Amino acid sequence: MIGRLAGSLVSIRGERLLVDVAGVGYEISVTAKVAAGLGGPGDRTVVWTHLHVREDAMNLFGFPTEADRDLFRTLLTAQGVGPKVALAMLGSFSADALRRMVAAEDVDSLVQVPGIGRRSAQKIILDLKPRLADLEADVLAGDSPAAQLREALESLGYAPAEIRSVTPMVDANLPIAEQVRQALKELAR
Repeated sequence: MIGRLAGSLVSIRGERLLVDVAGVGYEISVTAKVAAGLGGPGDRTVVWTHLHVREDAMNLFGFPTEADRDLFRTLLTAQGVGPKVALAMLGSFSADALRRMVAAEDVDSLVQVPGIGRRSAQKIILDLKPRLADLEADVLAGDSPAAQLREALESLGYAPAEIRSVTPMVDANLPIAEQVRQALKELAR
């Protein structure tokens, strides 16, 4: 199995990279976000990879972190989720947002991913919820921004179900005060 590649970036074409590692060029499928975050040709890069083997093809999928790659592998365990759909999920939402969506059983957000319909989203959530439960506890534990948002909304009197319904819609990269404002706007709708 090829788990990680470190080498020189040869080219980026859409959502495919070509990385030269000791004279061997590896073609890697990535999300548009990952491709946009890489440098230009000749730059040194490190990509965490998953080798997907089928009867008719062997494909490498690339991720910026080991945690993203591991989440991709977890997504593949859900019924009806192949590598393209799992990559589309990671391309549409951050890893933390996906975990929150599954924990909150947010079917409406998950159907925004190309290739996922309402019934598929419900099946995916049922399959992934037990597998991501431990990861979700880590995301919401301690002083993480998600925990701070949850505590702020709880202190304002919102129920856990209401909080779970809006957390996937909040931009986790914003300062906590902005996250609370954004969540309150969503709750007011």
